[in-house]
Amino acid sequence: MCRTLATFPTTCLERAKEFKTRLGIFLHKSELGSDTGSVGKFEWSSKHSKEGRNFSEDVLGWKESFDLLLSSKNGVAAFHAFLKTEFSEENLEFWLACEEFKKLRSATKLASRAQKIFEEFICREAPKEVNIDHETRELTRMNLQAVTATCFDVAQGKTRTLMEKDSYPRFLKSPAYRDLAAQASATSASPASCSPAEPLHT
Repeated sequence: MCRTLATFPTTCLERAKEFKTRLGIFLHKSELGSDTGSVGKFEWSSKHSKEGRNFSEDVLGWKESFDLLLSSKNGVAAFHAFLKTEFSEENLEFWLACEEFKKLRSATKLASRAQKIFEEFICREAPKEVNIDHETRELTRMNLQAVTATCFDVAQGKTRTLMEKDSYPRFLKSPAYRDLAAQASATSASPASCSPAEPLHT
């Protein structure tokens, strides 16, 4: 017998809609500029369906490890949105800029981008100055004399460690993420009644 929208569980449809709305609010205006990795707003299903992971599993995976959070486009966008509420998004933006920097193959582009990253995040009084020690700052400055794809590795590693030990735990404890994770858990717990794979016929 064909199932119609009228017979499909109302609570399931409402919960799915609410879940998406909550994430949309959480990630509102979370895009990063092109210089920080071109991280856009969340992708509700397209990318994750291709990877064989639904969105609920992705959200719940963010609390398993910082690496899983950083490997998720949605996770990075959510984390960035959270950091903006704390006015501390510069560390993540620097980390993302370094990731994009390491993908460059042109020596000319490496040199110009390295200088731009240094002026934006590393030098004293930089508009988005990251919290690194003097020795790391000077080491990075010296690395720019002969730019390579790894010239920011030490500084990037220290900002990553700082985020993992400081900002990441606060993100997981934030009401926004805890509420989102609760919705994800509820969705994952009832695949039979809310399975998107089952076709709906009108």
